[in-house]
Amino acid sequence: MTSTLPFKIFVIEDNEWYGELLVYRLSQNPNHSVQRFATARACLDHLDEKPDFITLDYSLPDAKGEQLLRQIRERLPGTEVLVVSGQEDVGTAVSMLRQGAYDYLVKDENTLDRLWNIVGKVEQQARLRRENNQLRQQIGARYGAGQAILGEHASIQQVHTLIAKAARTTITVSVSGETGTGKELVAKAIHFQSSRAGQPFVAVNMAAIPRELVESELFGHEKGAFTGAVARRVGRLEEANGGTLFLDEIADLDLSLQAKLLRVLQEREVTRVGGSQAVAFDVRLIVATHRDLLAEVQAGRFREDLYYRLLGLPIALPPLRQRGNDVLLLAEEFVRDFCTQNNLPPRLLTDDARERLKGHPFPGNVRELKAVVELAAVLADGEAINGDDLPLRAGRTTVGPGSQLSLREQTTAIVQHCLDEMEGDVLAVAARLRIGKSTIYRMIQQRELHVS
Repeated sequence: MTSTLPFKIFVIEDNEWYGELLVYRLSQNPNHSVQRFATARACLDHLDEKPDFITLDYSLPDAKGEQLLRQIRERLPGTEVLVVSGQEDVGTAVSMLRQGAYDYLVKDENTLDRLWNIVGKVEQQARLRRENNQLRQQIGARYGAGQAILGEHASIQQVHTLIAKAARTTITVSVSGETGTGKELVAKAIHFQSSRAGQPFVAVNMAAIPRELVESELFGHEKGAFTGAVARRVGRLEEANGGTLFLDEIADLDLSLQAKLLRVLQEREVTRVGGSQAVAFDVRLIVATHRDLLAEVQAGRFREDLYYRLLGLPIALPPLRQRGNDVLLLAEEFVRDFCTQNNLPPRLLTDDARERLKGHPFPGNVRELKAVVELAAVLADGEAINGDDLPLRAGRTTVGPGSQLSLREQTTAIVQHCLDEMEGDVLAVAARLRIGKSTIYRMIQQRELHVS
């Protein structure tokens, strides 16, 4: 089973040459599944396959565009339909748009490029909806109970209280804490407990974006805005419209862009790079950082006015080493989930393993704990995870006599184990471990992983 379903497209076009041209162009994306039908009846007979997107020729031999569009909208209200016509008729275009067409294109030399861009945008929106639905299914029950972060320590109970208060309003939230403490998890909890739960949750790690691409990533760009901008790109602020935008590692935002972000947030509208038209947006903003933002302001690396604009409701996450027995509660949860996802028999932590976990400082916090116990579940010979199975040593980890693994290498070992077990099925591994397939492909490309 894969985590990414194909994006299913129906091309309704009676002109065989032009129809095959559309199919060829749309099939250039390997994630697209494209079928062509020459008549309205053929399309209607296959609507139970529930396509994600339909291109509809306005003039078909057995029906007009209005008739077919009406029947498609009745049966598949969630499927976007793009009308393509050989004639430019403003009245027809307006009529089709009023009936629910996504857009109306007139066939010319630019139609294929515009169609490609539209499909890309719709596919991106569909992916976001799918991911949000999966997130709601996976963590909705826990979030509904206020358990954004599993734990019984008083500091975590206070975090739960603040999450609930934040979710009742649209106040900006600033989450702080060491790396690996669960800042994005808090952001998702606020989103999915709020009235915006049915809208997009868009996360951006500012530290992971090359400096020269940050502006385009946040604000979007127009075609030709710079070298390589071959098509219009909607920025993350527009993607998150109606929902929540989570800006992780906000302290890494370059000073030159801080002023632009402040202005955009104040005016609630954005202008794409290379564009002139302002686009209004409505987002709930949550930011996070592992640094002391006030210290960054005092050092001149972060704008004071932006700091106060983003501060909102502050939520500070405690490091794992200050959470007492939560380390065991989390470890048992991670082991149970990992064994279930990988069809392993249940693994139990021995007293020795529990003592070792309680005595380790976990500089990588919850993220490190998860990697450690998952690798231990792989290394354990039987159903018991012993102290020697835990790869812990002075902030580093070990596998075998005298060898050491960093936290990155632990993660790589887990992914490699699943790749081997699932015979190199990257999509299946991504679904099982709940990581992005692009991350696995990048690790393979960089020779951190190998596929037999």
